[in-house]
Amino acid sequence: MPRRRTCYRSLHSLQRDNAVCRACAEAGYRLESLPVFSGRPEQRAYILGQAPGHLEGEERRPWRGRAGRTLRRWLDLDEEAFYETFYCASVTRCYPGRHPSGRGDRTPAPAEQALCAFWREWELRLLRPQLILAVGGLAIRRLLGRELPLTDCVGRRFDLHGATVLPLPHPSGASGWLNQPANRERLGHALAVVRDEVARLA
Repeated sequence: MPRRRTCYRSLHSLQRDNAVCRACAEAGYRLESLPVFSGRPEQRAYILGQAPGHLEGEERRPWRGRAGRTLRRWLDLDEEAFYETFYCASVTRCYPGRHPSGRGDRTPAPAEQALCAFWREWELRLLRPQLILAVGGLAIRRLLGRELPLTDCVGRRFDLHGATVLPLPHPSGASGWLNQPANRERLGHALAVVRDEVARLA
């Protein structure tokens, strides 16, 4: 059985239990890593992605692959500053493996997303971040609780229990959303807002 308490008073104890969670594997889902996340109690900026990739699963550190390099370039942060600034988490914490088609990674099933929501809810409760970046459509839906097309939310601010939520497209390149000039303009505006918010926190 997965090790989960009914209540957590410290991020350290939450992370210790999350690091060994096998709830999705025990539910029958084939996973290819242990949970991946990174952060410290004092961080007030939080990034929520979809799920770790292959490299992240191997290293057990978020945003290590090409998408992470793109995201850091977007944010104008080097690797050290990125991990210093953001608590990094994802909708599901384990690498889900490749998509059966061979193109890209498998999207975690709704049941996997629901099983992993426990860890995100407690992280947000303990951290009380002031800024949250929701990266990609799945993260945006799970965090804001509704279906929002990227064109309707990238560049806008949302409130979640007092935190400013800023949606971003996923930097993996799997989507063609950024092929449209108007969407690249939306992204540019959104990133300017993110950089301002990060500077304000610093």
